[in-house]
Amino acid sequence: MSAQRWNSGLKLAAAVAMAVTLSACGTATVVKSSGSRGGHTTPQTSVAKPGQTATVRKGDTLYALARIHNITPRDLAAWNGLSEPYTIYPGQQIRLYPGGSAGGTPGRAPTTVVTAPRPGTSTPAPTPAPVPTNTPIKNNISWRWPADGALVGRYVAADVTKQGIDIAGTSGQPVRATAPGVVVYSGAGLVGFGELIIIKHNEQWLSAYGHNRKRLVNEGQNVKAGEQIAEMGRTGTTRDMLHFEIRYNGKPVDPQQYLPAR
Repeated sequence: MSAQRWNSGLKLAAAVAMAVTLSACGTATVVKSSGSRGGHTTPQTSVAKPGQTATVRKGDTLYALARIHNITPRDLAAWNGLSEPYTIYPGQQIRLYPGGSAGGTPGRAPTTVVTAPRPGTSTPAPTPAPVPTNTPIKNNISWRWPADGALVGRYVAADVTKQGIDIAGTSGQPVRATAPGVVVYSGAGLVGFGELIIIKHNEQWLSAYGHNRKRLVNEGQNVKAGEQIAEMGRTGTTRDMLHFEIRYNGKPVDPQQYLPAR
């Protein structure tokens, strides 16, 4: 596996993770710094805020959010399962407390965490239990296959480069929306995934479509299930195929657990 492909997988993960707003589509690349910004200095210890999240806005960086919310950048990245270069994207929800399956960098102990008191209570809210990865999550979405063709790549939970499935086909073949929703990303800003489209179906569910030859929809556009959104291609890859992902609360799930049998 090449380093470039591994990093591309991390970037796609960040791009589709909880892209829940339409007003600030685009990318925000993290710039490491240790100084102050907007009156905030880099904290030495983290003040966790149980149950709270921050929505990434255009121009935000992980380091800036860490300073604003009095959390160390290392802890904030660990709590959200982010790896270097810590790229975040507008619309992404950043958790301001530890929990779930997110973990820190192996071999590095976490910094001291001070839990901020919540008004009206002396105990923090319980951390939600992580969603099982081997059991389909209940939902009311009628998923459809996004393209015809042979399955040439399967989802592998532990492999950041295989967070979806690959469907082989021919150049120009229709790529269709797997379910109704709104387009929250339409562009080619992620190296390794070519012409990419991301659709938000509701507050929890997203789908992503990569390697297209041509994108046929724009950001903010509503699409119907089965509507053609792109033409299959090989941008960012070596063969004509569609890379397809389904995400729940920003986390990848196995698309084959949700798509109808065929």
